[in-house]
Amino acid sequence: MPEIPEISAGDTAWVLVATALVLLMTPGLAFFYGGMVRMKSVLNMMMMSFGAMGLVAILWVLYGYSMAFGNDLGYGLLGSPTEYFGLAGITADSISGAIPTFVFVMFQAMFAIITVALISGAIADRTKFGAWMVFAGIWATLVYFPVAHWVFAFDSDGVTGGWIANTLGAIDFAGGTAVHINAGAAGLALALVLGKRIGFGKTPFRPHNLPFVMLGAGLLWFGWFGFNAGSALAANGTAAVAFLNTVVATAASMLAWLLVEKIRDGHATSLGAASGVVAGLVAITPACAAVNIVGAIAIGVAAGVLCAMAVGLKYKLGYDDSLDVVGVHLVGGIVGTLLIGFFATDAYIADSKLGLFYGGGAELLGKQAIAAGAVLAFSFVVTAIIAFGIEKTMGFRISSEDEQAGVDVRTHAETAYEFNDAAYGGSFTKGTGSSVNVTAPEKEGAPA
Repeated sequence: MPEIPEISAGDTAWVLVATALVLLMTPGLAFFYGGMVRMKSVLNMMMMSFGAMGLVAILWVLYGYSMAFGNDLGYGLLGSPTEYFGLAGITADSISGAIPTFVFVMFQAMFAIITVALISGAIADRTKFGAWMVFAGIWATLVYFPVAHWVFAFDSDGVTGGWIANTLGAIDFAGGTAVHINAGAAGLALALVLGKRIGFGKTPFRPHNLPFVMLGAGLLWFGWFGFNAGSALAANGTAAVAFLNTVVATAASMLAWLLVEKIRDGHATSLGAASGVVAGLVAITPACAAVNIVGAIAIGVAAGVLCAMAVGLKYKLGYDDSLDVVGVHLVGGIVGTLLIGFFATDAYIADSKLGLFYGGGAELLGKQAIAAGAVLAFSFVVTAIIAFGIEKTMGFRISSEDEQAGVDVRTHAETAYEFNDAAYGGSFTKGTGSSVNVTAPEKEGAPA
């Protein structure tokens, strides 16, 4: 008699925690991005992440999960959008591996949410919130859901999955292609379509709140354990390997980035430390269960050095990627995906594929390059078409007047900070930089 699968309480508990950790990454990203923009744009920047949380979660349970994990419609390109529409056919008793299917659905939903949110950093300071929400819904539908099928949908139980996971056989344990290369290529396309911020290359756009940036990086690192180790979908040795490598590679990347700053600029900065953390997390994502400690350190160092150098390319090449989505996520994703072809080993997990440095030849490296290139090209082209269509219809970019005044006050009618207590009279500063006079109520002991 065939063995009937049973739910593992331990595995289920771990993946539930991992799902919550990955959800926390999106508010962490909001702090990370929000701290890096100017004071007059911080709310809009954070709202783009929160907007993605709301919209993508709904789209995912309606048809996104079905497009990603439904039975393949042909050639490993797309799952059936109607098979699990509204999660039809999935019950509390449905099992995926050793966990309830609903848990797997929600775990993957968090990946969809943060991938969309990541893109927003490329177009900070100049984006209509309504247009961003329209873009987020269309992009998730036309780009993320199909690519998630390519990468994450493995053939099982008679259900045919995606071409990268099965036909090509490239390694992407937790989303180096589906999440980071995908979002990085989309960010580049959006930056090109929307154009440069007013003053780009002439006016220094300094982060307005570096403690926010470091808080965001810390929350991302914390949540990333759910992202990487949670992708084992079990509380087992694979999760432990992914957890270990996530720590090691991230630490190495941060140190490498700081060293580049010290040599190049004479100073190691807090912004560099936070950026190095994120670069290392990005690069180790696809490789976290495929390499040993030496490989993890090498990937971290490579990401820290190359991403630190890549963030300056926007000034040389003339594209305005506001918060370095291209320099960190696209470059970091490519670094981690390609280096699997060199450092993949079976040191921790038996029967793993071997990279060039461990006797596996160049075959795996070629597969990794094909996966990275395919996702990059698809995401860039489709994103450019979506962005161009929105720009020509409803308009994607705010007006120059609104951009100079501040997107927060003009788009959301809010400002992040009020410097004086209006209850005592005086004035408070709005995001426009203008002062609004406030009449003070009579109050004993109020300052003159």
